[in-house]
Amino acid sequence: MVFVTGPRQVGKTTLARMLPDAGRGYLNWDVAEDRERILRRELPPSELWIFDEVHKYRGWRNYLKGLCDGRPRGTRILVTGSARLEVYRFGGDSLQGRYHLLRLHPLSAAELDLATSRDLLDLLTLGGFPEPWFGAAQVEARRWARDYRAVLIREEIAGLERVRDLGTLELLMLRLPDLVGSPLSVNALREDLQVSHKTVAGWLSVFERLHAIFRLPPFGAPSLRAVKKEQKHYHLDWSIVPEESARFENLVACHLLKWVHYRQDTEGLDIELRYFRDTDGREVDFVIVDRGKPVLCVECKWSDTPPGRSLRYFKTRFPDCDAWQISAVGTKDYLDARGIRVAPALTLLTDLI
Repeated sequence: MVFVTGPRQVGKTTLARMLPDAGRGYLNWDVAEDRERILRRELPPSELWIFDEVHKYRGWRNYLKGLCDGRPRGTRILVTGSARLEVYRFGGDSLQGRYHLLRLHPLSAAELDLATSRDLLDLLTLGGFPEPWFGAAQVEARRWARDYRAVLIREEIAGLERVRDLGTLELLMLRLPDLVGSPLSVNALREDLQVSHKTVAGWLSVFERLHAIFRLPPFGAPSLRAVKKEQKHYHLDWSIVPEESARFENLVACHLLKWVHYRQDTEGLDIELRYFRDTDGREVDFVIVDRGKPVLCVECKWSDTPPGRSLRYFKTRFPDCDAWQISAVGTKDYLDARGIRVAPALTLLTDLI
């Protein structure tokens, strides 16, 4: 089987229905008629079965395990869902060894073949989800983002998670975009919302499971005096981040995560996206780590500036690591004496995926 997972409205269903035989083999759990066919095991006479949002069925893991083991020879199974299918474990045996996981992300600069800083600013404003991007209207994009958050909380979370206080959960969702780019303090959020530490931590995990946010752990070793626990968070819909430089950092985070997930899912590489911060306050926005070794570090700036001391320090400690400082509106493109590449953001982003 193949599992395709990703945030709501990122294009999973459109992609699935473009496949040959998808017309006859497509079943959506949210459609009452399809749901009855799934439960009765009245499956279409097709060589491809596509199950959309079937993870909302509590026994979905056992159901798919049975179908996988007993399917007719040559029948393929594609499962799509807006939750992290690999972490939902409702009522079932492990599916280990029976599926490949592929993660679908919002549109990227490379996919859209962006060429100018104006194009990048449009992507920064509209976001990478297909509907607001191809609509190309800022007002409609803002409306879409607002409705998207409402549906995520009122339908997705309410349908999949045992959350009672949806009102306070919504306040947390509204608060998070202001905190992008800084280490996320659960204690500070707990005090703001007047709920327990455990509750806030649980809600953040819910947002992660439903692809609303992702969190990055710090990279470091004792010799670097790096912080060990403070995580940073970013949104898959970066358009909701109000401050421009933080929104740009969020956009870059999404592009790097997409590249990392692509390499993990298609090549099986053991790479991770992290950030660097030490006890002396030095910080590098992003570090890609391959089996514990940093291979790429990226610092984000809004405009042209010389490489910062933190990036210089990191490059000195890891001279074999490719170091980039990229800017949203800058025009300079050069390699400094330490080997740090300073360039417009699209120079790096369009070489990803």
